[in-house]
This record gives sequence, structure tokens and C-alpha cells, in this order.
Amino acid sequence: MSTTRKIAGAVLATALGVTTLSACGGGNDKPAAGGSESPKQKTITLVSHDSFNVTDTVLKEFEQQSGYTVKVLKSGDAGAALNQEILTKGSPRGDVFFGVDNTLLSRALDNGIFTPYEAKGLDGVKPEYVLDKQHRVTPVDSGDICVNYDKAYFADKKLAPPQTLDDLVKPEYKGLLVTENAATSSPGLGFLLATVGKYGEDGWKDYWTKLKANGVEVVDGWEQAYNERFSGSAGGKKAKGDRPLVVSYASSPPVEVLYGEPQPAEAPTGVSTGTCFRQIEFAGLLKGAKNEEGGKALIDFLIGKKFQEDMPLQMFVNPVVKDAKLPELFTKHGVVIEKPENVAPETIAKNREQWVKTWSSIVVK
Repeated sequence: MSTTRKIAGAVLATALGVTTLSACGGGNDKPAAGGSESPKQKTITLVSHDSFNVTDTVLKEFEQQSGYTVKVLKSGDAGAALNQEILTKGSPRGDVFFGVDNTLLSRALDNGIFTPYEAKGLDGVKPEYVLDKQHRVTPVDSGDICVNYDKAYFADKKLAPPQTLDDLVKPEYKGLLVTENAATSSPGLGFLLATVGKYGEDGWKDYWTKLKANGVEVVDGWEQAYNERFSGSAGGKKAKGDRPLVVSYASSPPVEVLYGEPQPAEAPTGVSTGTCFRQIEFAGLLKGAKNEEGGKALIDFLIGKKFQEDMPLQMFVNPVVKDAKLPELFTKHGVVIEKPENVAPETIAKNREQWVKTWSSIVVK
């Protein structure tokens, strides 16, 4: 999804024909008109990408306790949603924006669309996720873009699946990997950034030259890569995909279990843990929000334990709060990425456009 983060579970659930719950107000709600509910504004409008999701009972509990009603204004992918907020800076469509990630963060901050707010409970968030010390944004979730592999293929071939970026350019894995276009897809961009983080400005271009020579296939987006070309997914099996390696998410194997028919005892896919780039998603109080106090309360809720523990099975991402527990589906079938690759948001902002152009000239030409 261009430069925005495509949430693994929500997208995969859709691809497998599963309808996810929508938050109160749904994707077509418009922001409440300002001033009509004074002296206290009762509606909080959350502007988000299309993959935001929360269990109805969890959201209703917040509404009952706070006295606010939450409306969710879904606005396409995060890049498109962010563009709209930049264009309406100072007269936002809502009170809180959720979904800007570390690949887009500097752009959002440089455009000054957020009002600083240090959320209640921020001390419970893992410090490595707090990237903005001015608290213009608050970290809400994290997820890892990683190569996934088809367990059955590698077992049949008696070949160990690759585990690192270095492995992917070895002759035994020639012609096995499909990835998304870094210019049109969030996981594609994330995988490019993983190689930048691993090999640096001097080495990533040589790496992609080798990967191209080793037969990497590039498609436009995640849907095509995962559900058509990848042999290990439910959709890929139906489409007779023949690529046993795909760029997806560390959370994809648990989703394959959850929506498998019949549900398998173990995930049919695995994760190459040395190929990952970590994305972090943030929420921020929009400058000019009609309901600033309600927006603050909503941000507090997003990093509260109730929402953080609900989130993994709704959006298939990881909590950022230290004491939030993962569901058994994640602990049994997922993996913990101990050392993902990272690139500083300001470095991404400065170089992203040129990196993508250079990548395209190497891989897509």
C-alpha cells in the first residue's frame, strides 16, 4: 500500500474472506459539526487508515467510562490519510490521527499537524518506541516486515529455509523469492529499508544487484505477492503460486492458523527472522482539534492495557506497553524478532525518494 503500513492480519483476513469488526461509527462516518455539543464536546473523531480495528465491547467500555462517543473516519491507506491531514492543517477532519508510522513520521512532524501531548501511561511504553521526545505523537503498536517461507516446500526439498538477508542471495534460493514493489507497497518499502539498515548506504545497492541476479520476482503489492504468488498461503495454494519465499509480516503465520479451514495444529508458514524491518505506528492529537480533551482521553485509551491486549487479534500487530500480554495464538505460532533492522525516521525522510528511484533502476528496469 504505497508507503504506508499494511497491517498483516486485517488484510489477510480480508483476503481469506473474513469480515473484521468495525469500530463504532464505521468507515463512512463524518466528523461531528463543531460547536453543536457545547459546553462539552461529546464526540471524538479518530482519523485512521482503513486497517484500524477494535472489539466493540472494548470501545464501548471506554465510551461508558469517559462519557465520549468515538467515531472512526477511515481514510484509505496511511499515506493518503496523512496527505489529507497535511492539506487541512489547522482545520483537521478529526481530533486524533492514528496510523502514521516510522517511514512517514518525519514528514508528519515537519508539517506541524500535531499538538504535543504527553499521554497518561506513557511511562509504561517501552522506551525504544518513543521516537518523538516532544510527544507530538504517541507509539501505539509495532510490527515486523519479514520474509515468510513455505514450510512444506523446504521440507519436501530437504533444504533449510533461509534465515538472513545474506542467505537470500545464495544459489540454492535462486528464483524462490517474491517481493513487493518498494515504490507502490509498504512491505516492499520496508524490505528495502531492511537492506539499507543491514548493508548501509554503500552496500544496499550491491545487495539488490545480487538479489536480482538470483531471480527475485517483483509484483505491485502484498495481495498479489502473498495470495497469488506465494505457495505457502491459503490464497497462494488456490492460485497455484510457485514462490516459496515472500515478503510479508512476522504476524502472518498466526493468521494462517486462525483462518485456516480446517484450522491447522501448526502454522504452515515460517518467518526468516534475520530479514526483518520494524514498523512502529503512532497516534497524535491533531492541531486545531474541536475536542482536544476528548482526543487526549482517546490517546490515553490507545496505550491502555485493555486496548493494547485487544489489538493483536484485531489488527495483528504487537503492543508497545511493557505489561501487555500477547494472545496464545501469537505466543504459540508467532515469533519474536529480537534484532530487526531499523533506519532513523529523519534518515528515511531525507533519502526515501532517492532510495526508491535507485532501487527501481536496479530491480525493475
